[in-house]
Amino acid sequence: MGSGQGSDTRERHEPKVVLVTGASRYFGSRIASRFAADPGVERVIAVDTMPPGREVRRRLGRTEFVRADIRNPLIRKVVENNNVDTVVHAALLTRPPARGGRPVMKDLNVLGSMQLLAVCQKAQSVRRVVVRSSSAVYGCSAKDPAKFTEEMSARTPPAGWFARDMIDIEALVRAMARRRPDMSASILRLAPIVGPRLADSGVQYLRSPITPTVLGREARMQLLHEEDAVAVLVHAASRAHGGTVNVAGDGALAMSQAIRRAGRIAAPVPLFVFRTVGRSLMGPVMRGFSGEQPDYFYFGCGLDTTRMRTELGFTPRWTTVQAFDDFIAGAALRPVFDPAWIDAAEHKLLGLIGAGSGAHT
Repeated sequence: MGSGQGSDTRERHEPKVVLVTGASRYFGSRIASRFAADPGVERVIAVDTMPPGREVRRRLGRTEFVRADIRNPLIRKVVENNNVDTVVHAALLTRPPARGGRPVMKDLNVLGSMQLLAVCQKAQSVRRVVVRSSSAVYGCSAKDPAKFTEEMSARTPPAGWFARDMIDIEALVRAMARRRPDMSASILRLAPIVGPRLADSGVQYLRSPITPTVLGREARMQLLHEEDAVAVLVHAASRAHGGTVNVAGDGALAMSQAIRRAGRIAAPVPLFVFRTVGRSLMGPVMRGFSGEQPDYFYFGCGLDTTRMRTELGFTPRWTTVQAFDDFIAGAALRPVFDPAWIDAAEHKLLGLIGAGSGAHT
């Protein structure tokens, strides 16, 4: 992270003309609407390859939508002709699309980011760039520390396509920042995102009454609520002074706790079954997993969020547990059993154990 007079100057940035990518999708549309609601922002330009639907258009308010592909060099005209000073890049695919598969995913993620960042580098009007990344870049393995700081890297190279794309994109951002030291370039590594309106989440498989887990392992998860994910990307546009920041809700949630709170029934299986046969046995639930998710459900991933609070100045409204509970409530899951029944049984058992222990002391 930067320091000195240059850093102080960049911290006082006030976005005037903001460009947001992925306008037709969850993050892009909500980020654009936040900027549109800010009277201090003069113009908001939202771009995407597909036009937003009617509901999204209403949400965008005064946002100016431009149908454009960030992979096309014409994106340069959009940035330069409108004197864009702030760019929030939120248009990222977490898994291959039905049409095109992995080649299209990499094309949109990596090549699209490369073109957009090249434009930002050359456009002198651009003073601040915020890029959405993911904690997936840290991978998941038995060698992992309790918490990753931003200076750390994956102990075992991630196997998932999304993680590898994020690593490539982050390298492009850092290269741009070196060439434009007068620009603030921020990378936000978001923990797995959950919420009632975001279907594409790392715990989506809890919709199944029978939840596959890995035998002999208790992963601890840190999560981020969908609203906090939007809020931090908007916040960073005016407050971040460059560099990489981990973002996650307070606390952690063990996999067994998550399954219980969802009212599901755990089905422990060996890791090799979880990764292979499980994808077939569990139907679309596990077949929809990205390459990173099986390892995440086995090892988990802890994030050090000190920099998020002290340097970025951001505090999530939702803790990890609150974010998860809101996801469960919004998903309208029908519990296989009442979680309160299990809690009551545990308390009764602990009471009996305590009474028995007291009789012998």
